Amino acid sequence: MTIRLYDSRTQSTDDFVPLVEGRVGLYVCGPTVQSSPHIGHLRSALVYDLWRRWFTYRGLDVTLVRNVTDIDDKILDLAGETNEEWWARAYRYELEFSAGYRALGILPPTYEPRATASVTEMQAIVQTLIERGHAYPAPDDSGDVYFDTRSWPEYGALTHQRLDDMASATDADPRGKRDPRDFALWKGTKEGEPASASWASPWGPGRPGWHIECSAMSKRYLGAEFDIHGGGLDLRFPHHENELAQSTAAGDAFARHWLHNGLVNVEGQKMSKSLGNSIFASEFLALARPIVVRYFLGAAHYRSTIDYHDGALDEAEAALDRIEAFVSRASRRLAETRFAGVGSRDVPESFAEAMDDDLNVPQALAVLHDTVRRGNAALDDDDLDTAAREWQHTLAMVTVLGIDPFAPEWRDGADGAAQAALGTLVDKLLEARQSAREAKDFSNADRIRADLAAAGITIEDTSTGPHWSLES
Repeated sequence: MTIRLYDSRTQSTDDFVPLVEGRVGLYVCGPTVQSSPHIGHLRSALVYDLWRRWFTYRGLDVTLVRNVTDIDDKILDLAGETNEEWWARAYRYELEFSAGYRALGILPPTYEPRATASVTEMQAIVQTLIERGHAYPAPDDSGDVYFDTRSWPEYGALTHQRLDDMASATDADPRGKRDPRDFALWKGTKEGEPASASWASPWGPGRPGWHIECSAMSKRYLGAEFDIHGGGLDLRFPHHENELAQSTAAGDAFARHWLHNGLVNVEGQKMSKSLGNSIFASEFLALARPIVVRYFLGAAHYRSTIDYHDGALDEAEAALDRIEAFVSRASRRLAETRFAGVGSRDVPESFAEAMDDDLNVPQALAVLHDTVRRGNAALDDDDLDTAAREWQHTLAMVTVLGIDPFAPEWRDGADGAAQAALGTLVDKLLEARQSAREAKDFSNADRIRADLAAAGITIEDTSTGPHWSLES
């Protein structure tokens, strides 16, 4: 078993060899909690949930760290516009992100640190960079501290850019910089900023720059060197480039591999506030069952751009319905037979090969749907031995992908209560239909079946009795 992944830094597909045998340390840039999450945030979190699930299936112990950036220029600015405490705004939106992740069945990270809890660690890295000659306090007594990009020859290694070709850093006032591409490590407190957003430091009161936050948190929770750093493609520059530069300049080996997921477009266009086409997570989750949203966001290769368009969720619903119908049908047919225990609940080798190949979920889904087709054909032919094997394979695959339609996370709350209530009513009607058939009152039995069909409920008469399912 060899898992291969596309490393954004080397721009090649490499064999994954863990730093510590049997373990994986994975750091993912989480949200900046300034406003409500959109579907791109959901897609990114789902990508690394899938990586985590596959590593775990392959027997590796995964430590997943996904941070929360809860102090940032935009958070302060937006909180000021609404006249609320910045930390209250940050926490309010942090809860929205968490709710969106939960709705999609994304497993909680091993650790989910907030940036504000690691300021001491950030200051330690900044001090090390100053001592090594790779950072300098601004000469204007502003309290700002900058990374000296020209002092570090490796700057640009992640995105393969020359320093002179790079855009200027826009994260701080350039007046105190030696070079316009130097970026802020520490930001001195400015007039009008709340006192609660300031920490004492050797360079004066202030707060951390954005990039230093992730360097400090990844080191604190995973060590100076760890296996994988992940995040959205839009973070490669400048955020991840700056992380890599400041950490390695401070003497840390940092991430051995870099993964970047593709973005989400809407009707062929990149989501943006200026176009007014951003879709918030809560809006998107209201358009279909959460498991359908998960299927849609996870179906494309993680490095590709996915496009949301009218009908996209309907297509995902139809694909998921085929899986759900087979699992339900096979479960009923096999439940009371000797074939129920036939086969092992392992993924097929072709599925494993696809997932090992840089998490090729589209190819893995093709294997899943082929398995469902074979399983249905076996049930049609009353070949229960084959049906049982394909059923077990299907259950293993949907579990790995987090789309088992009968898992508890998809049956909780109002939907689960509605399903239970519907089941009670349908079972009563099936009892009445069976009584009518036993009394040879076939017209009444047919009427009940027709009424159920009109409501979108399909009846299947089997040797173990009638079973029902909702039509796709």
